[in-house]
Amino acid sequence: MRRANLGEGGPGQYVSSGYSVYEEENEHLQEGLRAKVTALKSLTIDIGSEVKYQNKMLEDMDSDFDSTGGLLGATIGRVKQLSRGSQGKLLCYMLLFCLFVFLVLYWYLRLR
Repeated sequence: MRRANLGEGGPGQYVSSGYSVYEEENEHLQEGLRAKVTALKSLTIDIGSEVKYQNKMLEDMDSDFDSTGGLLGATIGRVKQLSRGSQGKLLCYMLLFCLFVFLVLYWYLRLR
């Protein structure tokens, strides 16, 4: 049986020059693999940190939306209560005023 680049040694015996070439190549490939694993580890740690940060932001937004939903629900309840009474004219003026305020804010932000 013939072994390539292993020299003239007998079966199972390696000549040091051929063996060292393979060892050097393995060490070189091992260093490259180690660098890639280190880069992947760093990347996964960064991704984990970003996911934790994003989850915290989502939880904060969820609580903000819940509080805003409660406030909006209470406001809608008050508007419904006003509409049930005989204050239809007052409700109409209030809605027109709100529309006017929103339009003024829209134009102000649009021109800014």
